[in-house]
Amino acid sequence: MSLPQVRVPARAAPAPAPWALLGAVGGTCLAVALAGLGTVVTAFALFIQALFIAFFIRHLSFAMSAFRSAPADLSAPLVETGYQPRVSVLVACKNEEAVVEHLVQALLDLDYPRGLLEIIVVDDASEDETGAILDRLAATRPIRVLHRAPGSGGGKSGALNDGLRNVTGEIVVVFDADHRPRRDVVRRLVRHFEDPSVAAVQGRCEISNTGDSPIALLVGIDYLAGYLVNEYGRQAMHSLPAYGGANCAVRADVLRSLGGWNTASVTEDTDLTLRVILAGLRVRYDVTAVDEEEGVTTIGRFWKQRYRWARGHQQVWREYRSAVWRSPRLSLAQKVETTMFLLSFHLPMVSAIGLVLTFTWLGGLSSPPFQADLFVLWMLLFLGPLMELGGGLLIARADRSWARSLFYFLPLFFVSMALCTKAWLDGILGRDYRWVKTARARDEGAPAAAAVRGRPA
Repeated sequence: MSLPQVRVPARAAPAPAPWALLGAVGGTCLAVALAGLGTVVTAFALFIQALFIAFFIRHLSFAMSAFRSAPADLSAPLVETGYQPRVSVLVACKNEEAVVEHLVQALLDLDYPRGLLEIIVVDDASEDETGAILDRLAATRPIRVLHRAPGSGGGKSGALNDGLRNVTGEIVVVFDADHRPRRDVVRRLVRHFEDPSVAAVQGRCEISNTGDSPIALLVGIDYLAGYLVNEYGRQAMHSLPAYGGANCAVRADVLRSLGGWNTASVTEDTDLTLRVILAGLRVRYDVTAVDEEEGVTTIGRFWKQRYRWARGHQQVWREYRSAVWRSPRLSLAQKVETTMFLLSFHLPMVSAIGLVLTFTWLGGLSSPPFQADLFVLWMLLFLGPLMELGGGLLIARADRSWARSLFYFLPLFFVSMALCTKAWLDGILGRDYRWVKTARARDEGAPAAAAVRGRPA
């Protein structure tokens, strides 16, 4: 397949841009000096309110789209067309001795013709017994194990790229080491590639250990909203779902043409999503292709995971924002949606700025532009995500007790404000950051909790 070249950053980390920060601070100080603090605060407030309204409309439209058709799609049977390409399943493992045997068994249980299925597991220079366990399993089971040398670098992207050089399949299906795919996942993912314009397909992930801690439960609810409402709405309304990096599939030739996974990005999935759509190809989302993964169980792990997501997402925004608006392959609506998608990890930071403005009002330094109406508009910031969270619970027909946990998303959003702001500052200042593996409960010997209590149709 001949594809236009889409730039992949060659550097190991984004270049620092301290002048952007200095320019923002200097410009704000100059505006205050020329127009006065009250005028500047009012202008910022108007901008923030416009942003909140835009994202509220986005959340509302996604929720309406999901309520209208997601339940029927969830219950739709798998329709076989006879299309069965050769598939290579690829997993990168680093220090996964606690889960690797279960992983291999889940991959061997996949319902796909054995002669058309290749399983490759990449041991990313593990320092525990992961490599030895994989070698023992490979001696008696039809899997191929690749070992990376210490210091190979590139994180998950580097390991996947090493695996890509060895795959023989037309389609590459990627899982994370803690994932447990349902047996029919590969069939459901690869059927979309019968359409030659489809370059990647994303499945749906559920959290398997929601009973381990309150944080794990909140992450489980967040996943229901993300996959049953947000991701579903992006496809239904704009044909722009995101390639999520696990429980997903991508054409091997497209991946090679685009330069593989980007080792300069700590969110290689978002980076690949942008390169695929900028090349004029499509990402599809299959709400029925389900696997389970382990959610983080502590606020510290939540911070580390979401900081990585924010840092990587913001980097992708800096790398590709101009290319999105120059692209002749995206409609105006798709450019707007892609921009809002890339800004999703900036919005909590903007909210933090809004808090600073609120303190100026409370301190008597300025007056809000809309008086009491201002607080109504601020509520839109929380009502939008709340609609998606509640919509995810309803569509999944989750345990009613989960609804009581929605209140705790408010303090969690303040955590997101802090981590997204820190990620932005660190990225602008060019502070070094590399891909890091998310710690799992099983790494400390904790048993996996019961599966997700939601009961998707």
